[in-house]
Amino acid sequence: MKILILYSGELGTKVIQNLINSGNFCVSCGELCNHCRQVRKSYANLIVGIHEFPQDLPTFIEEPEQYMPQKLPECDLILAIGIHPDLLTALPDVVTKTKAKAVIAPVEDSKKTPAGVLEQIKKDLEAIGVEFEGPKPFCALEKTGKPVIDAFVDLGFGKPVLRIEMSPDGKMFIGAGVLRDAPCGSTWFVAKKLGWTDTVEYKETISGAHHSYPCTASMDKDPQLGDTILHKAGYIIREAVEEGMECAKKEKARLSAVCGNEISSSSS
Repeated sequence: MKILILYSGELGTKVIQNLINSGNFCVSCGELCNHCRQVRKSYANLIVGIHEFPQDLPTFIEEPEQYMPQKLPECDLILAIGIHPDLLTALPDVVTKTKAKAVIAPVEDSKKTPAGVLEQIKKDLEAIGVEFEGPKPFCALEKTGKPVIDAFVDLGFGKPVLRIEMSPDGKMFIGAGVLRDAPCGSTWFVAKKLGWTDTVEYKETISGAHHSYPCTASMDKDPQLGDTILHKAGYIIREAVEEGMECAKKEKARLSAVCGNEISSSSS
């Protein structure tokens, strides 16, 4: 897969650093760092181009092509992160020039990335056979049967998935492993903060870690969600932990049943 990244703002920077997995990307643990991210490979080789747009562009851009880079590489997937809404409308032309097969335009702030603009882009792109997703927020991205976008999720980016380990009595987190990371990289941070904490207080632990990372999603109420995008992102990582906890409990029950059957068989 060849990925082209067009971005503006902090989220784009985090996504790039997470994809590259540079050694200085995550410094959240300071001197207590155990280099947990080293188990995850870098995807720097998949990135064929990066272009950052300034954040102080005019409120209205009548000719967005003037702000687009003159030369863009061919690619399979375009990540359009936090860019001006008038530049978003130029994506069909960018797709034509780059021969891209898919576009992901995550929504971090509905005021900066209006739903109406995304809906029009979706129609324009799908009309020419190009996949499109506008996850709100980026960590809501899941597999939808679209080959290129699903391949990006399969790399390990999208809605978080965690493997949870708990103490035998289930009262403490022993650790957590990241199976799928939020594109911004926050899942690793939350997983690290869960270690050796009380399972009863998991909601507080997750919330504190998620805010401390920090999540860059908007705190303004989104009209479609009926809540803030920041809160939506918080619910997503909490659900990921809860699903991991449930899987851990089921695995413990399964192993107990197996051991019980083996003991019963040997006794008879």
